Amino acid sequence: MSVCYLNGDWLELSEARVSPMDRGFLFGDGAYEVLPAYSGKLFRLDEHLRRLEQTLSSMGLPNPMSRDEWRQTLRGIVERNPWPDQSIYLQVTRGVAEVRTHAYPADVTPTVFLMSEALVTPSDEMRAAGVAAVSSADFRWLRCDLKTVSLLANCMLKQLAAEKGCMETVLFRDGFLTEGAASSIFVVHDGVLHVPPKSHLMLPGITYDVVLELARDRGMPCQVREVLEEEVRSADELWMTSSTKEVLPITRLDDRAVGKGKPGPMAEQMIEWYQDYKNQVMRRGG
Repeated sequence: MSVCYLNGDWLELSEARVSPMDRGFLFGDGAYEVLPAYSGKLFRLDEHLRRLEQTLSSMGLPNPMSRDEWRQTLRGIVERNPWPDQSIYLQVTRGVAEVRTHAYPADVTPTVFLMSEALVTPSDEMRAAGVAAVSSADFRWLRCDLKTVSLLANCMLKQLAAEKGCMETVLFRDGFLTEGAASSIFVVHDGVLHVPPKSHLMLPGITYDVVLELARDRGMPCQVREVLEEEVRSADELWMTSSTKEVLPITRLDDRAVGKGKPGPMAEQMIEWYQDYKNQVMRRGG
């Protein structure tokens, strides 16, 4: 049984309870982060905390902890759970109000919740074969850069993929690529890696940053620019990236082969670099 953290208490996850008047339950009025820990070492903790701070600030939700308090609590949940590699879910809601009202209530205490699960990443066989995806119009709201718990649109889009037996839904808005329902999307054309720039229409992914750093440091040609839908559909390679999926080739989109229908050479190279980086840096707390 996993151990969670709720408002200052450590307890079994099955014992955790929150009020039905919590604004996270009533309105989705909260922020979250998902942090990977490799061999017990949290990866890029400060980057995750900065993103949390940005979301909370934009929501006008007071940060309930200092950086040092977050670090201590996050390390505490890693230490209290048994898996060497963990996926830590952190959530802050505005808290419990006396009445249900849309405007932010005064004098409420934020609800803080953390839990841990085993971090399960794609198998070597899945990376070698690639996965299928579908596409959809991006009908989410206009502040996708905020990592809030209001994820109904993402759930609907992810369900679209699940019903088609696919791993992800690739999203387009006004003829341009934004991202996946729960991932960043990279496109390869003529030996160059392309990815949309960070904006209010996509989440600033930590793995997105890692992949771009690896590409630039190791000389893989890459461009951060707006990517047309037609460029995605005619791509030589497509990749999805996230902390749990790492770098995973998409080899079919809308039941049509991407490129040659198998992971391309640039995907294979990036996967090798990423796995090496994970073992040499992430597992050592880099």
